[in-house]
Amino acid sequence: MSIRENLLNIKATLPLHVTLVAVSKTKPVSDLMQAYEAGQRVFGENKIQEMTEKWELMPKDIEWHMIGHIQSNKVKFMAPYVSLIHGVDSLKLFEEINKQAQKNNRVIECLLQLHIAEEETKFGLNEEELDDLLQSEIFKNLNNIKIVGLMGMATFTENQTQIKKEFQHLKSIFDKNQQPTTHNLQLTTLSMGMSGDYQIAIECGSTMVRIGSSIFGGR
Repeated sequence: MSIRENLLNIKATLPLHVTLVAVSKTKPVSDLMQAYEAGQRVFGENKIQEMTEKWELMPKDIEWHMIGHIQSNKVKFMAPYVSLIHGVDSLKLFEEINKQAQKNNRVIECLLQLHIAEEETKFGLNEEELDDLLQSEIFKNLNNIKIVGLMGMATFTENQTQIKKEFQHLKSIFDKNQQPTTHNLQLTTLSMGMSGDYQIAIECGSTMVRIGSSIFGGR
């Protein structure tokens, strides 16, 4: 099936309140343009350099989401244009994003990454670290970032009960933090679910799914 058909088939299964991020990392601009021409406007990349090259070449009504782990020294390259940064998991990184956003006269929207999986390899904060971060004075004074949601990845397993449990855990943290404690925190987005588990994620309350291989084919 073509990229267009894959995309339209997936979109047909998504509820209206769920945003589809087409994960286009490593794929050529020609593939992204096929998705664009089929109506897709939100693309996710995991390398800042690659995303910036694509941003320069492609139409300017695209929302670029940074979904990979971020090195602080690269933030400046995406600060002029990035729409949403998915995986922020440290105060140090927030400070750098805030600094670069200020230079570009922008407020950059971010998602806080939480560690919900049973795998050690996944990045993210635990609940205690999340509370500490949100209560810190440094965080409260960051005026050029806005946390608009939470993001997490489930364990890579066939066990659907476990995946569901992890997604429900993230949803409960999301619900618990609904009352904004600071001016730069307003949780409206819950990003969880990828090609293999997005249907379970939506059942558990996800409002944003990241899908790559089911649209663009394997890497």
